[in-house]
Amino acid sequence: MLKHLRTPTLPESGEYFSRLRRPLRIGLLTAFIVPLVIISLYLDFHFNLRLKKSGKLNLTNLAESQRNTIDLFLQERVVNILNLFHAGDFTLSPSERDMESYLGHLRETSDAFVDVGFLDDGGIQSGYAGPYHYLQGRDYSDEVWFQLLMDRDQDYYISDIYLGFRRKPHFTTAVKQRIDGRIYIMRATLDPDKFFMFLRTLGDGKGGDSALINKEGEYQLVNPNHGGLLGSCDFFPSAMTGSGADEMETPQGSVLVAYAWLNEVPWILVVQQPLEIAYAEMYRVQWIMLTSIGALVLIIVGAVWITTGRLLRKAQAVQESRVELRSQLIHAAKLASVGELAAGVAHEINNPLAIISAETGVIRDMFDPRFELECTPEGITEGLDYIDESVFRAKSITQKLLDFARRNEPNLSPCGVNTILDEVVSGLKEQEFLVSNIELIREYDLTLPDALVDPDQVRQVFLNIVNNAGDAIEESGTITLRTSFDGDFVRVTVADTGGGMTPDQIDKIFLPFFTTKEVGKGTGLGLSISIGIIETMGGRIEVQSMLGKGSSFTVILPANQTEVPSNV
Repeated sequence: MLKHLRTPTLPESGEYFSRLRRPLRIGLLTAFIVPLVIISLYLDFHFNLRLKKSGKLNLTNLAESQRNTIDLFLQERVVNILNLFHAGDFTLSPSERDMESYLGHLRETSDAFVDVGFLDDGGIQSGYAGPYHYLQGRDYSDEVWFQLLMDRDQDYYISDIYLGFRRKPHFTTAVKQRIDGRIYIMRATLDPDKFFMFLRTLGDGKGGDSALINKEGEYQLVNPNHGGLLGSCDFFPSAMTGSGADEMETPQGSVLVAYAWLNEVPWILVVQQPLEIAYAEMYRVQWIMLTSIGALVLIIVGAVWITTGRLLRKAQAVQESRVELRSQLIHAAKLASVGELAAGVAHEINNPLAIISAETGVIRDMFDPRFELECTPEGITEGLDYIDESVFRAKSITQKLLDFARRNEPNLSPCGVNTILDEVVSGLKEQEFLVSNIELIREYDLTLPDALVDPDQVRQVFLNIVNNAGDAIEESGTITLRTSFDGDFVRVTVADTGGGMTPDQIDKIFLPFFTTKEVGKGTGLGLSISIGIIETMGGRIEVQSMLGKGSSFTVILPANQTEVPSNV
């Protein structure tokens, strides 16, 4: 199929590539960046999940490590007190000097010891050494720690922080021993401040704050910036054993809190870290990932930007070179057409001129006595008739040339192409086909809308195409007239069962003076004029042909969109 379309000029080509640049870049960037973003979000989610677990696990391990160290510290303090029972100068009736000696031994092991006391099974403190001398002889039988120590099977007890007789926060570590059938108790008080300093050394450099809480949720040891001794803690785990970690909000910001229950005393160790420290590795990986993605996006944008620019410039250069080459070919074809035109004009006009010359010579000879020709009015009239016929033939050729060159502007109006086709083939043309054994078949679309055409010019086009179809059929055949509508254009097809054309002939049929007919049967201007007429109306002509199978010419005309399709 051969389509006749207008070739884009160079400015139109440049504008086309300029319009193409933006959607092409957007499409490529979307194709590259969207999958990258989706994959990055997926990886970021899983990395964050894993790194959060890692941060919680690290802080939990820190809490468990500190818990074990605190348990060991408390065990050592119990052992320190127990060793007093086995000291060489131990006596059941210790003097003040003996008690000072006991306190000295304890302070050698840890400066957290404040005082020491010796009690019998009745709870009376018979021996005391320390800064609170008024505690000598005190009755501790009603104290909670004393009652719990006496009731339990375990030989030692570590109390919660309490105020006691001294009205100052402290906690007691007491050890009981059975001697000569009676129970005796050696108790010592530990300074919470010294204990807290020990606790801080455990977390030094870890970026976290540690605190000890009893099972009632009261601080036993705490950083003064976060709370006070015996104050309530905002965090308390649901699990009463083991360890774990959770995120929580505090007045200071979001923190990660890890906990671990102590074994020696029903306290829970709580270690909290700001999220920027607890999740430092996660934030570092996120920063690296975001930086890498940002750099990769910039590289992709730059690569797409530069590559598309280069490709489009190359494509535009190729297009421009193709347009230039095509322009040169068209110019060459025009020059060839001029040559063919000149040869065709010379050939076509030469025949009637030769006839005119011959007839005038004959008439002249009639008046010459030497030739003894009969000079009658009838003979002269017959010669003049031949001259007139040749003159009109030459005039017809020049008129077609003028029509081909003039390209008059069409007078467009809504017209029914079914009616115009019927006007072209009805009457003498239909009778002519009938005599030539050519069957005329009409396949009209009766709902066809009007076409916006010049009726006189389009009638000339249809007549030329129908005549060519009739000339293509040598003995017998059919010519099918078919009309249809595709939404924007009215299509008129004239198909014949003639001899058809070769691809080389199809490429030339619209050139001036090219014809497949025998010499003397056609000027070769009909289709050249026809395509010019149709193109000025905003339409085009498509050709399909196969050698030995016939040809099909389809005239595509703009429909009158303001008209409702009419039945013709």
